[in-house]
Amino acid sequence: GEPGGGYYDPRYGGKYILLLGISPQLHLIALNSPQTGSMRGIRGADFLCFTQAQAIGMKGTFRAFLSSKLQDLHSIVRKTDRHSLPIVNLKDEVLFDSWDAIFSDGRMKDNVSIYSFDGKDVLHDSTWPEKMVWHGSTSRGERHVDSFCETWRVGDRALTGMVSPLQSGGLLQQSSSSCSSLNIVLCIENSAGHAKR
Repeated sequence: GEPGGGYYDPRYGGKYILLLGISPQLHLIALNSPQTGSMRGIRGADFLCFTQAQAIGMKGTFRAFLSSKLQDLHSIVRKTDRHSLPIVNLKDEVLFDSWDAIFSDGRMKDNVSIYSFDGKDVLHDSTWPEKMVWHGSTSRGERHVDSFCETWRVGDRALTGMVSPLQSGGLLQQSSSSCSSLNIVLCIENSAGHAKR
């Protein structure tokens, strides 16, 4: 190795590669518009996260911040990354010190906003009349049976899904919302170390 944590690699045309250049972090970014509980299931929600991230050139893999029948929210991020990587917004500002912090009743850092992929400040932008985040989970990030709008397939007024008021600063507060309501959907990057190009 060379001083400063980099190394010289002849395969890369003699370029000096700095290993510590991009400190790994995980982005938490909102979809560009609110959604009802009818998102074509968890795959439909994941696909929206994937396509909107791709549209702005984000290289990481994004998944919807949701629990469903076969998925606990907490498990979306790999075990090895849950306690060590900071959770950051679109502008790389730290929201939470780690993924695990969200599930130990963590509060977002003061004066740091969550943005959508197209750069809107979710809490202050009128695109989202209800400042509620869908999550369908218990406060510990486990699936909340009967509270995820029939596995995110139904936008029926008579059904409910678990939400958290964004103003609270916590993402897993235990409120419920009608599945017909238009609420915030967040996307979490679940593979780190990809710079925005």
